[in-house]
Formats: sequence, C-alpha cells, structure tokens
Amino acid sequence: MASSQANFTSNSSAECVVNKEFTFRFLPSVYLIVFLVGLLGNVCGLWNLYVDRKNWSSLNIFMINLGLADLLYVITLPFFVSYYLEKEMWHFGLIFCRFTRALFQVNMYASISFLTCISVQRYLGIVHPLKTMGRLHNLRCSVYISALVWIWVIAQVMAGFFITKDDNDLNRCYDSTSNKDENLKRYALYNLIITLTGFFIPFLIIVVCYARILTVLWRNKNIDPILKGRSIKLVGIVLTLFFICFFPYYILRNFSLISRTWQLQGTCTSALKTAYVTYQVTRGLASMNSAINPLLYFVTNESFVSRFHQMRRRTFHAFVYLGRSRDRQLVELVDV
Repeated sequence: MASSQANFTSNSSAECVVNKEFTFRFLPSVYLIVFLVGLLGNVCGLWNLYVDRKNWSSLNIFMINLGLADLLYVITLPFFVSYYLEKEMWHFGLIFCRFTRALFQVNMYASISFLTCISVQRYLGIVHPLKTMGRLHNLRCSVYISALVWIWVIAQVMAGFFITKDDNDLNRCYDSTSNKDENLKRYALYNLIITLTGFFIPFLIIVVCYARILTVLWRNKNIDPILKGRSIKLVGIVLTLFFICFFPYYILRNFSLISRTWQLQGTCTSALKTAYVTYQVTRGLASMNSAINPLLYFVTNESFVSRFHQMRRRTFHAFVYLGRSRDRQLVELVDV
C-alpha cells in the first residue's frame, strides 16, 4: 500500500513531501458522485434525443457529441475511485492507465469545443437570424464540424503521448509526466500551449458570443420570452461550467507543473504544498463538468423538458398510490 506521504520530485536534494490523505478522501467521493449523476443524466439526455431524432437540428448534433464525450469519461471513474481509495495502487495495466488518463483530457477539450459550437450556433440564431435562416437545421454541416472537432481534440491529446511518462512503476497511474527535468519542462510547455488553444481561445469566443446575445436580448423586446429565458439559462450554465470546472483547473494545472520545475531546483515552501492540495480540488471540480453538462438538455431541447415533467408526475403519482395502498393494508390489519 502506497504511503500517504508523497514526494513532489525524485531528486533527493529537492524533496518536497506533502500529505496526500486529503486527495485519497476527496477525489473518490467526487468521482463517485460525478459517475452516478453524469451517467444517469447523459444516458437520459441521449435517449431523449434518439427518441426525438426526427426533429433534430444542428444544436442537437453538438449536444449528442457533448453527451458522448461525457459518457466516455464517466465510465472510467470507477477505476479511479478504486485507485485513490487504495492510495494510488493501480491494478489495471499501463495501457489502460494511459487510455483512461487520455479520456479525461479528451472529455475536457471536447466539452469546451462543443460548448463553443453550441454558443456560436445560439449567437447566429439570435444575433443574425435572417442570414442563418434554414442553415441552422443543416445537419450535414454540423456533422462535418463535429468530426473536425474530434480530430482536433484527439490531435491535441495525442501530442502528450510523445512526452515520456514515468512508466517504471506499474502500480501507479500518473496524470502528467515524470519528474525528470527534461520531460517536465517539455510537458509544462506542451500543457501551456494546449491550454491556450483548447481553453483560452474557445473561452474568448464564448464570451464574445454571449456578450452579443445578451445585448440583443436586452434591446429587442419582440423576442419570444421562452426563447429569451432559455438563452439566458444557457449563458448561465455555460459560464458556470467555465468558472467552476475549467478556469480553476487550467490555472492550477499549469502552476502545478511550473512549481515542480522550481522544486527540482531545491525550492519547497508551504505555499507550494498548499497549491498542490488546491490543484487536487480543481481536479475534482473539473470532473464535475460531466455532471453539469446534462443541464443543457433542459435549455436546448423542448421535448426533454416535457418528458422530464411527465416522468416526474408519474413518479409522484406512483409514490402517492403506494402510500395509499400501504395505508389501506395497515387499516385492514388493525381491523383484523
């Protein structure tokens, strides 16, 4: 069983020991919740889209891809629940370790990319409705865009495989790279580049789109109130995802990698240890995007909302019926 004390570096002259008990308690709890909520929410959302496939629009195509990206990630979470509960003991082999770690990065960049596609689609539909009339229902164009997004995302993630990880310890499953000076510096630079291309640039596009959307919604009093309400909710959900799930993670991940290069030079302070713990929190928050994304089904698909309310009413009536049946049985037993 691995010790709860962990060295930031393998350099004996620059040892920086941190207590990982918080990681072993926090991450399994978050991953288990995300697995249950994310799996149920995305399966229900994708099933509803399949049932309503005759009414698909380009927005639905992007939502399908977003849901698939979430499912690919959440099915790996039980393995990491086991990994952290056993204090970083990996029992599933090196190849599966690399694959599951890659799926997390694929999920992050695919989620951001398809959220950008959804935001641009809403921008075109609200800000330029006449110019894009009819085009928003062109499914073929949306399929082509989705394919390009997947190629771009996989290309970004695959580049990280060319930077050597510490594969000597088959009982561990590292999420970045080894502490060898050359590997660490290359990986830090790589991570900085894909943070720029995979996070900051899409984020700026989304901010511009939503600024224009909110301006049009504010000024135009003739827009359908239902469309206006759904659009505002979409803005709120997407910005919440970025500021809670993505922004902290990418900031702390880059800082964590840079701080490890400082530690190789002999720097070890309490601030760096605190930054490590904070980074573990952001990892949990980042995984929560797969549990929050299903909320988008409510604001992008009318039939999903109606089916959800219908299912809720049926569930309520079922509980009422069971309660009344139980009361009648109790009365009969008393009479006897």
